[in-house]
Amino acid sequence: MTLDELNKLPDHEAYTWFKSCCESSVWSTFMVQSRPFTSIEQINEVASHKWPSLTEEDYLEAFKAHPMIGDIATLEAKFANTSALAEQEQASAIGAAPKVLQELHRLNQQYLEKNQFIFIICATGQSAENMLAAIQKRIHNDRKTEIGLAAEQQLKIALLRIKKGLTA
Repeated sequence: MTLDELNKLPDHEAYTWFKSCCESSVWSTFMVQSRPFTSIEQINEVASHKWPSLTEEDYLEAFKAHPMIGDIATLEAKFANTSALAEQEQASAIGAAPKVLQELHRLNQQYLEKNQFIFIICATGQSAENMLAAIQKRIHNDRKTEIGLAAEQQLKIALLRIKKGLTA
């Protein structure tokens, strides 16, 4: 899609497009209302400027749209709206050694039980081993710290998806 096409979409279609980049309803509505955009850089600035004003509930809504890292079956079954993007983002986890995937899964479960949301990381360009090291480091953080770190990662994911969506 071109930037011009995004600007001309009816609101409900633009909302759906932004929701495929980030499942936060508040953020997606804000992005639709901020049109027209003159560049991808402007979209990134607007998105980044709005992001810190979201509530914990808004962040959690966005987090719920992600499968656990390396959980391809869940990705395909539950997250049809974002599965193609998430599968590309998690490509390095798909081919990881079974021991690495098992440990990622175990720590994801532990992380979920502790924080009540899954581990969020911008997986694009990262090896499964790097993501495993990240969860091993972050699993000891308190929930408030993790919401902040996960929100930073969620914004990176959204910005990457916007760029991919407008340059594909």
